[in-house]
Order: sequence, then structure tokens, then C-alpha cells
Amino acid sequence: MGSSVFLLFLIVSLALLAHAADLYKVLDLSRSASEQDIRKAYKRLSRKYHPDKNKEAGAEEKFVEIAHAYEVLSDSTKRQIYDRHGEEGLKAHEGGQGHHANPFDMFQSFFGGGGHQQQQVRRGPTSVSEFEVSLADAYVGASIDFMVKKRILCDHCRGTGAASSDDIHTCSACNGQGVRIVRQQIMPGMISQSQVQCNECGGRGSVIGKKCAHCGGNKVMDHTQHYTLEVPKGVPEGHEVVYEGEADENPDWEAGDVVIRIRTKKDKGAWRRKESSLYWRESISVEEALLGFERNLTHLDGHIVELKRKVVTQPGYVQVIKGEGMPIFEHPFEHGDLFVEYNVILPTELSSEAKKRIFTAFHPEGGNHHSDEL
Repeated sequence: MGSSVFLLFLIVSLALLAHAADLYKVLDLSRSASEQDIRKAYKRLSRKYHPDKNKEAGAEEKFVEIAHAYEVLSDSTKRQIYDRHGEEGLKAHEGGQGHHANPFDMFQSFFGGGGHQQQQVRRGPTSVSEFEVSLADAYVGASIDFMVKKRILCDHCRGTGAASSDDIHTCSACNGQGVRIVRQQIMPGMISQSQVQCNECGGRGSVIGKKCAHCGGNKVMDHTQHYTLEVPKGVPEGHEVVYEGEADENPDWEAGDVVIRIRTKKDKGAWRRKESSLYWRESISVEEALLGFERNLTHLDGHIVELKRKVVTQPGYVQVIKGEGMPIFEHPFEHGDLFVEYNVILPTELSSEAKKRIFTAFHPEGGNHHSDEL
């Protein structure tokens, strides 16, 4: 399909959205959503349904729908009209022309493709934390719940810090510009002029008459957020799971990411791991080392691995068992190898009778005279 034809299809689709679902529902938002909530929702959903990545039926239409919802709700004027009068009110406001932005241009602009509005949006810091999991969880995979303390926009004032919208006033010191012109005489007949941030409003261009009672005018509040960490089978050491836009919120920037870096707990037991290989140390008696043995080893997920030797086992001998190591990351049905090192336990003391029997075993001919001396 040619680009011009496809673009025409998108414009027609956008025109039909007047009869579509609620724009807030399109972005999975409530009507009290903040500007930051709207940006985060668009960022997540537009990536999910972009036609270049999502080939499922209906993805293109969903992408167009998401773009239209964001175009309306991210514009304060259009949002107010939509909240009061719905899509029909928007059409009347636009003079019945039904103009809509190209959703692909909007997507490119939002993700750093040169859009003027999005270049002005600062991004907050990323939070990186290490999370320890057991070797068993790394072997079988797991879903682990955890909590993160962070700051979120006040849900009562939407991050304005004011008790109501009527309590936000244009700064009289800078006339809402956020900056002031300062003139200073350097010498007779010479005056310098510089532009500085307004100290009355902190460069915001507005001042608050009455502060929000819930956040005390701080615009943000402490919050504990619940998350679920999905640990994939065979997860490599240091693997990072990214929760996009889930770091501290602030009205002056777009929230950064929460990054969880997975580490394996140092196990005091016999299990050790190196990449896709597992290591186990098995202790056996002198009798087993000499005569052979059969044992069952309970693996990390509970299944049984048979350890069997019919020959003499030297101390420190390593037996390789194919396919019993760690699952291969992103290929969970493939496994590395298990290396079993045997440790021979010697008795701390022997009775005289035991010494005689051992001596006789190693010296079957003519050993009685020497065994009497033991």
C-alpha cells in the first residue's frame, strides 16, 4: 500500500473517531488524569500498537485511535472542550474541518524525532536498584512482588500546588514571562541589561494564592507503589528489567525509569552457578569411593538426578551430567551441564579390628604378621 494511500486511510480513520469510544478509555485513563499520566499512557500504548512492531489485526486502527486521543487530551484547550461538549464540541471548535495530526509524525515527534513541544519536556532521573533472587528462582523462573517508595503528583491538585485552578495567578512581577530584565549602570553613560529568572515565581510565570491542603503546595506526595518482577528462567547475572516512566514524578519533568538489576543470592549450600553451568559437591564415604554407589540428588526444581558410580572414585573427581545445568536464557527448554565434584570423607579413627581387615584387603598374602603389629 503506497504511503499516500495509507496516510489517506489514517486521516479517514481519524475522522471516524468522533463516533469511537471515550478518549480517556482509549488511553486507559480516568478523567482526572494529569498531563504526565496522559504522556505516559501514550508512550506505552503507541509503542505497543505501532504497525512496525505489532502485526496483529486491528493494531493500525488502534494506533490511530491512540494518537487521536493523545492529540486531544494533551492539548489543554481541546481537552476542556472535549470534557464539556465531547467530540461534537471539538468539531465545532475546529470549524467542522476535522483536522488531525499525522499519527506517525506525532509518534516521531514524541520519541525524539524533532517535535518542538516534546523537546521542551525534561526527563527526570532513572532509579536503579539491585534485586537478589535465589538460585532456585533463577532456575525455575518466578513472579516476585516488591514495593518501591517514590514521589507522585498530588492527585488533588494534579501537581499545580494550588487549592484550585482559581488560586493560580499570573506573576505580576514578570507578567507571566518567568524572567525579568535587570538594568545596571556600569559607569556614567553606560548601562548593562540582562535577563534573569524571576525570583517571585521561580521562573514559572505564575504564583499560588492558596496552597493545596493535601500536599502543602509541594505538588508531589510520598507514595509506595506495588510491582511484580517477572524472573525468566535462566536469567543472567545483572539482567535488567525496566519499568518505563515509573520513577519519581514532578510537574517540571517527565518521570524517568525504574530499573531493577537482578543478582543471584550467595548460596551457602553446595549449589554454585557459572553462566549456564551448575556445580554441586557431593560427599561420599571411603567404602563408596572404593566399591561404587548409587545416590539420588534433588535438583533445584525438585526433580531427581541419579548419581551412579561402579568404579573407584578419586577424591576431587568431577562427573559431568549433560543437560542438567541452568536453563539457557530465552531458550528455556535448553540446559547447560551439571558438574558434580566428589569429596571422599575419611574416618577420624579406626579400631584395631578395622585396621586388620583393611591391611588384609591390601595385603592378601603374608599380611598376618604385619597386621598383628597394628
